[in-house]
Amino acid sequence: MDEIVFIRGGGDIATGVAHRLHRSGFRILLLEKEKPTVIRRTVSFAQAIFDGQIIVEGIKAIRVNKIEEMYNCWKENVIPIIIDEDLEVLRKIKPDVFVDGILAKENLGITKDIAPLTIALGPGFEAGVDVDIVIETKRGHYLGSIIYEGFAEPNSGIPGIINGFGHERVIKSPTKGEVKHASKIGDLVKADDNIAYVGNVPVRAPIDGVLRGLIMEGLEIEEGLKMADVDPRGVREYCNSISEKAKAIGGGVLEAILFNKKKEMKRGY
Repeated sequence: MDEIVFIRGGGDIATGVAHRLHRSGFRILLLEKEKPTVIRRTVSFAQAIFDGQIIVEGIKAIRVNKIEEMYNCWKENVIPIIIDEDLEVLRKIKPDVFVDGILAKENLGITKDIAPLTIALGPGFEAGVDVDIVIETKRGHYLGSIIYEGFAEPNSGIPGIINGFGHERVIKSPTKGEVKHASKIGDLVKADDNIAYVGNVPVRAPIDGVLRGLIMEGLEIEEGLKMADVDPRGVREYCNSISEKAKAIGGGVLEAILFNKKKEMKRGY
């Protein structure tokens, strides 16, 4: 395929989308900020911003500094990711599809006219008004569904339930300060184990499980920012694989693109 898809964000959900579209033959460019605050770093292409590159389930993403480098990545069958929080690239190249995958729970400046097909993940966007299509991101029966009119389910503030745990498994920063690790992603932890520090304040595991996500060491973060995730299932392998949620959302995006393409082809006959 020759279609170009720009995806805003490189976190674990956006990575699930990029991974599926890349394997389906689309040419992908990920747009990230200078210091991504993703926590599932082992399965987030955003980690390439810090490390230069990362491989997630067999697909490599490489940080590029110039748009020209993007074409070399496509030739080498890898996904380029560039720092472009303000979407400056849109002044040079208009993609066939634009996906807002930062899950900010609000529209941070996306309009339908930035690409022939615009897709947003989750709440904060009105399908048919702000963007062409919205993909449902809330866990449950409608996860990954395509919305052509209206909104996704509103943000409840409660994380999806895994093994009976919701908000208990998510760890937010207790204060403002620099992050220092005391544990690493993949470690098995017990409730009240010290997993990190923010400044001099210890951050403790709220439940038993595997440390599935932990924000990048050295970042200066604000109080209340989501910074870690403990998976009560305790399966280390899940730390290195795209989640079922990200795969479902990626499938929804792929279906939406292909269905739209089919409609456009029919109009051309």
